[in-house]
Amino acid sequence: MLLDYKKVNVYQANVPVLKDVTLQVDEGEFVYIIGVVGSGKSSLLKTMYCEIDICEDDAEKAEVLGRDLKRIRRKEIPALRRELGVIFQDFQLLHDRSVEKNLRFVLKATGWKDKQAISERIDEVLEAVEMKDCRKKMPSELSGGEQQRIAIARALLNHPKMIVADEPTGNLDSQTIDNIVALLKRVSESGTAVVMSTHNYSMFDKYPGKVYECADGELRIKN
Repeated sequence: MLLDYKKVNVYQANVPVLKDVTLQVDEGEFVYIIGVVGSGKSSLLKTMYCEIDICEDDAEKAEVLGRDLKRIRRKEIPALRRELGVIFQDFQLLHDRSVEKNLRFVLKATGWKDKQAISERIDEVLEAVEMKDCRKKMPSELSGGEQQRIAIARALLNHPKMIVADEPTGNLDSQTIDNIVALLKRVSESGTAVVMSTHNYSMFDKYPGKVYECADGELRIKN
């Protein structure tokens, strides 16, 4: 089990947003988290990569990739994040450097040293998201959908066991949304679990997965 939550209470700025969350995610699963703005979707996802803490008294069980999030130390969080891929709605690319240098920065920051291995891994992830021709481009030269593809490539760099995607299609047009969700679905089919919050319910039939809804302070399974 890559993620195992049992009776987890989620807080945002000391305000309770979700109570008694039970959620399990296994290898290769594709999971949607839905709900209205302010329902706790983003806060739930932030607990998974320790942007929001889970206190020991606020969960029966809270494990991600074998780590107990109730007891995890600050110095252990970078190692957990290296095994996760995180994708944001606003891409969070570095705009003062090219696509290649964005990806190289992440690899170096996570311990890669061999220049050839770095270059080869950048090639691999750009090919996976069909953006190999954009290696030398600046983020400002890319469309929103292209920037999100680069963000997905960045998330794939360290061969993550699970990707956490917070509204990755929120600012995109319908055709680009379809392309991005199709790409994430292919990622899950290769064995990497994907947990994605979204407002776009039209994707569920075309790209099926488990659907959970944040509503009334609870997380409920929809299918």
